[in-house]
Order: sequence, then C-alpha cells, then structure tokens
Amino acid sequence: MQQSISMLDFRKSPGEQLKDQSIVLDKRPIYIYHFGMNNISISQLKINPAKFIGLACDYPIAVEKRNKIQAYLVGKNLFEKIVDYLENHSDQKTIAQTDFKKGRDFEEVASQLGI
Repeated sequence: MQQSISMLDFRKSPGEQLKDQSIVLDKRPIYIYHFGMNNISISQLKINPAKFIGLACDYPIAVEKRNKIQAYLVGKNLFEKIVDYLENHSDQKTIAQTDFKKGRDFEEVASQLGI
C-alpha cells in the first residue's frame, strides 16, 4: 500500500484545506499520512491543541508518539453521532431479540399499579 503525503493548514476549515493543501505552519511543514485518517504527533498537538480540536469536528485525527498511534482525537459532533449510532444499534438488537408474545396488555398492568 502506497502512502500519500500532503501538507495541511490547520488555520483553515477542512473544506478550505481541500482547496489548498500547500501551506506551512510556524515555518515547519506538517506532513499528514493519509490512510483514511489524518495523523499528527503529540508535539504538534501540544503546540496548538485548539486548531486540531477544530479540525477533528467531522473526522477523527490519530495522535502519534514515535510513529505509533497512541490516541484518537474525535470532535463533539462526531462523538455524538457515534453514541447515537451505538444506542440505536443496541435498541434494534434488543427489539429483534424480544418475544412480544410473552408481553402483557398495558391497560391490565396500569390498572394493577393503580395508574
């Protein structure tokens, strides 16, 4: 598998980055290896965490230490989508496994509880 390398400007939104991917931050280029995800080093994250957090809004960023992935930075919107998906998947799985023939009538249960 061949790696593709590009430089990204973390001062721009992800949409603007797609238009222009030739920028230098602090006079040092930031190279990102594309394996379907952007990678950054812990040192880069320490320099300016707010920019990387903003970049992670829609797509996760892998944080590397000595060229090994140590963590993933996931933005608020993406994290909420993941949690919603997991909750929906869990609910669908529970519904599929439920035998509704064993259930009781709601009115009967409500009258027994005095509701």
